[in-house]
Amino acid sequence: MWTQQDGFELRFGWGRQGLLTLAPVSDVVVLVDVLSFSTGVSIAIDRGAAVFPCAWRDDRAADYARTRQAILASPERCLRDGFSLSPTSLQALPPGSRIVLPSPNGSDLSFRARELKPTFAGCLRNRTAVAREAVTCGATVAVIACGERWPDDSLRPAFEDLIGAGAVLDALPGRRSPEAVAAVAAFAGVRDGLASSLLSCAGGRELIERGFDADVLLAAELDTSDHAPQLQGEAYRPPQDV
Repeated sequence: MWTQQDGFELRFGWGRQGLLTLAPVSDVVVLVDVLSFSTGVSIAIDRGAAVFPCAWRDDRAADYARTRQAILASPERCLRDGFSLSPTSLQALPPGSRIVLPSPNGSDLSFRARELKPTFAGCLRNRTAVAREAVTCGATVAVIACGERWPDDSLRPAFEDLIGAGAVLDALPGRRSPEAVAAVAAFAGVRDGLASSLLSCAGGRELIERGFDADVLLAAELDTSDHAPQLQGEAYRPPQDV
């Protein structure tokens, strides 16, 4: 029980274990993967596309996309033409598209959350919209920072997901657990310099080194989307589909 942050409406956790621990005792879940699954979902939803999370990055992903009549995005960021995990690439999605977006963190957790509780994809650009819609599903909200992976596949807590989760929690009403208070404080500490902070953190520096500066700058936008991506069945869907 001591891991469930009982007694607080707003809770914060990390990764798969955080999801599995907090979702059963919460009314709604917000998954935060700023670089870049949640940001990509936000952009796709703004474009009027439906996004299918996928836990696989092999031939099973292609089969999954085919049976859902959806485009399969590359699980790797691509500088060439085509759709991928790069949020910048998703800015060209035609309205009405259906796309499978594999990733080892946000997409994997979304895939696992489908049968748990109402679930939203939160990031900096949609944090107020997500908070507004999340409270319509219940008063107790678990905000999960998805994190990254070390080479041994263990969870690597990521700065960008900490501040993204803090941004969502900052917009939510209710009593915050100490864990949630710490996340909000992290966001408040860099709110006036989000772009420079994301460009300077480990995740941002990795993407810059690989040529994806534009993805980091997109992810650093605050409250630029009024759409809250919610899992409806297997997919995050645009507002007209909800």
